[in-house]
Formats: sequence, structure tokens, C-alpha cells
Amino acid sequence: MIEPDLSDLDAFAAVARARSFRGAAAVRGVSASSLSEAMRRLETRLGARLLNRTTRSVTLTEAGARLLERLTPALGEIAAALDTVNAFRDTPTGVLRLNVPVIVAQTVLPAMVGGFLNAYPGITLEVTATDQFIDVLAAGFDAGIRYDESLEQDMIRVPIGPRRQRFVTAASPAYLAARGRPEHPKDLLEHDCIRHRFDSGVVHPWEYERGDEIVRVTPKGRLVGSSIELELAGAVQGLGLIASFEDYIGPAIARGELVEVLADWSARFSGPFLYYPSRTHMPAPLRAFVDYVRGTKP
Repeated sequence: MIEPDLSDLDAFAAVARARSFRGAAAVRGVSASSLSEAMRRLETRLGARLLNRTTRSVTLTEAGARLLERLTPALGEIAAALDTVNAFRDTPTGVLRLNVPVIVAQTVLPAMVGGFLNAYPGITLEVTATDQFIDVLAAGFDAGIRYDESLEQDMIRVPIGPRRQRFVTAASPAYLAARGRPEHPKDLLEHDCIRHRFDSGVVHPWEYERGDEIVRVTPKGRLVGSSIELELAGAVQGLGLIASFEDYIGPAIARGELVEVLADWSARFSGPFLYYPSRTHMPAPLRAFVDYVRGTKP
């Protein structure tokens, strides 16, 4: 049997973790066809099928599951061994892969990426923005950014971005003039509301709090989007009320295009966290980013 190439084994691990050729290709920055070719090469050399492929899914065979179980720690050790060379360089090199919510990609990272990459010219930063909850480490990312309620307890977390945020509800002056101003969250049930559908397909209820009272409502409306830009445009055009991060809605309120309502019910919450697993050896690009976020820049 011809010994398999290490890069083909790494490609198999990436596809197996992502359960998708396209997903693994997006993380690795290569084409799905190149990963498919690597898998054909590896299975031919091993003489065993490792993955079951259909047009909709990729699953592990028993042989593939056994190989992945033994291969994962071995690949981790190889990556750690290679990364030790970074200690002998003037500046760390390598690729840092982050999985972050769309709000973070749009409002937090833009102010940081320039300074970080200028401080560490040997590092390449790859950012995937999605609101879908996934196991970012199993998917091949070095770290993720999420809000406190969606973080696992065994993760190391580092505050990043604003430490307090809030949700704002607003509508255009024309809409409020025509339909009236809601005074209580339950009044929203009598209004047109512009709702947001997340990557998972879920449309969450709107949540409000005042003192110890929490109210959740599931409003109705004729516009449901997965793009905040579209939803904001609809609100400005008078199609209904919108509820989202203050970072998104605040500028339109400042311009007078929207008017905030239910301000005393506005839900406040802690800002996002960079998170990664506790481990003895941290990849040099991730360590550099953590230092940068904490303010210990080179």
C-alpha cells in the first residue's frame, strides 16, 4: 500500500468535521473539487471508503470514523510542533480562522483588523460571519466570537468590543403618524413588524424587559428578511416596526428616519466575547490576536 499524503489526511479531517465538501473548502480557502480529488486519492491508497456522499450530505463510514478518531490528535500534535517554530521568528506567521456573528463582523472587527494585521504582517486573517450556531472548533476554526448566553462553560473567554449593548425598537415618523405609537410590548401584536430570519431558519420572538418584568411577543408583518439592510430600508419606508441592535438602528434614528419606541422596555445585554478552548499550546496567530484584543500590542 502506498503511504497516504499528509495533506490528503488533513483534507479528510476537514471534510469529516464539516460534514460537507463546500463547508470544508470555505474554511480552508480551497475549492471543493480539490478536496474531492484528495478524498478519491486517499480512499484509493487506503483501499477503503471513508465517506458516504449524497447530493445533500456527507457522513462517515465506520472506517472513516475510526480513522478520524485516531487522526485528530495526531494532526493537532503536528500543527503544534510546526507552530513552535514561531517562537524563533521576529513576528508570528500563519493563518487565524475566526467564526463570528454578522453583527460583530459589521460593527466590531472593522475597527480592529487594520491595526492587528499591520502589527503582525506574517498573519493571514480569515473571518467567516454567520448567525448560525455551530461547533466552530470542530469545523476547523481557531476561535469564535459569540455572546455570553451561547458560550460553553469550558471555554476561555476574552471580552471584545462594547461591553454593554441593547436592542432598540423603532419605526418611521410616517408609520407612527398613521398607526399610532405602541406603549407596551403587547401593543406590537396590533402592528406591522419587520422580522429577521436567522441562518438556521428561525424567526425569534421579540423580548422586552422592565425591572423584573420580561415580555416576549411574536409579532406579525408582511416583511421577513435575512438582511438587516433590507429590513432597515423597509422600516424607513414605513412598512412597520423594526427591532434589532442599537448599532444597526441608531444611525437611522440620529438622522430622523426612524423614531425609537418602547425605550423603557429596551433589553440590555453584555457585549461579545472571543472564545477558544483551554489548552497548553495556543497557535501563535491566535495568541497574537488575544494579546491584541487585551491591549498588549507588540
